[in-house]
Amino acid sequence: MKLKLTMYLDVISSWCFWAQPAWEELKKRYAGQVDFEWKIALMDASGFPKSIEQANWFYRRSGMMMRSPFMLKPGWFEPDLKECLAPNLIAEAARDLGVADDRVRMALANATEREGQHTNDWELAADIGAKAGGLEKAKLLERARSPEIEARARASTAEFQALQVTQRPTFLVDSEIGDRAIFSGFAKLEPIAATIDAMLDDLAAYASHAAHFGEPPPT
Repeated sequence: MKLKLTMYLDVISSWCFWAQPAWEELKKRYAGQVDFEWKIALMDASGFPKSIEQANWFYRRSGMMMRSPFMLKPGWFEPDLKECLAPNLIAEAARDLGVADDRVRMALANATEREGQHTNDWELAADIGAKAGGLEKAKLLERARSPEIEARARASTAEFQALQVTQRPTFLVDSEIGDRAIFSGFAKLEPIAATIDAMLDDLAAYASHAAHFGEPPPT
């Protein structure tokens, strides 16, 4: 029996950027034991800074909390931003074109957060995504702007909202025996890994019991 770990994210979220090393370590540590998937959870206006000065303040805080040797750059900032579709839908579309890993979304995240590029521009986002994924830019852009891709991103955003959490990233750990753990706003490895270890131990116990006693009686 396996666990499933789902990470809900917005591609340009700084905390999702900071959480990537934990995500990569979890995938390495629990390969073959846990199924991993990321899903888009679009930020709304409440998730964006209201000024360049505010963005820099947030970046200084998160960068120091994560002990980062570099500071993020808010060059992507737009006043009164309601949502940031281009980088998120480009990353989602890349999966339809065969790039199901983290390459495209992290290329967009790095361009946004570390380089300060304005990736909410469709042409720029498509160019970055196509180069990272080895894809044809025109096809990637066409797919990203299709109604199907936007509908899928909005459906996964609705899933995120149904969890009654507000922070991205949110890590959702589900077990075949019905156990569930939610980490909203976490960016560090240790608490998530400890929970996965405990849930895997429970799965092992269930498997051992089933080997000795079989399925439960019907009545």
